[in-house]
Amino acid sequence: MFENRRGFLLAAIAVITLPLAAQTTSAAPRALRIAAAADLQPVLPDVLARFTADGNIHVDVTYQSSATLATQIMNGAPFDLFLAADLSFPQRVIAATLAEEAQPITYARGTLVLWTRNDSRFKNLSMDSLRDPDLKSLAVANAEHAPYGRAAQAALKHLGLYQQVESKLVIAENIAQTAQYVESGNAELGLISLTSALTPRLKVSGHCVVVPQDAYPPILQGAVIVKRAGANSADAHRFLDFLMSAPIQSQLADRGLAPAK
Repeated sequence: MFENRRGFLLAAIAVITLPLAAQTTSAAPRALRIAAAADLQPVLPDVLARFTADGNIHVDVTYQSSATLATQIMNGAPFDLFLAADLSFPQRVIAATLAEEAQPITYARGTLVLWTRNDSRFKNLSMDSLRDPDLKSLAVANAEHAPYGRAAQAALKHLGLYQQVESKLVIAENIAQTAQYVESGNAELGLISLTSALTPRLKVSGHCVVVPQDAYPPILQGAVIVKRAGANSADAHRFLDFLMSAPIQSQLADRGLAPAK
């Protein structure tokens, strides 16, 4: 009788602990770590939502200027994938032998715009607005850290405006901060990314004109997979393939990034 009772007790314990054991041994979602240029902040979350819809992978994203992210990667930051706003900063990671690729993978092309608030005095905004002698401030990203800042500087020089506005420049760390400066009224005008200008908030609060594309070198945005990605390398490749797919390239275009090809 004692043996029967002992057997019943063991069977009951097994029934209770079986679901718990199954729960604790089930695979947790894989984690992919992405270093992303600041101009991607308005567009990448929707792309990632589609990529992670099956629930088998979790993505952590850090948004900063491309220069800052490249430096962090070269200093050992644990990123698996670097999505920059140009090709030069991924090239630095390649030169440091920290990337899987020999050349950056171009995934999109950026567009520079001149933006102002609707309540500013620049109702009829145009590139000639930069020639206004009463212009007090123009927000741009840091040309040393941000590819859009480099494009803004090149455009101003190409248009013969750099010396005229140099003393009026309000320098931001990255393109997202540039948009914040002009949106908040800390600058009258801003040379920002089209991705920022097309966000719902800025579409309502302001208006923009596209800077002539022949005024600055193409903003070709490049990606590299970091060698230390290890087991995450396959997921990084899978995300890049997803990013380059026709539906996602079309989605990026709607949000201000022209197709890579």
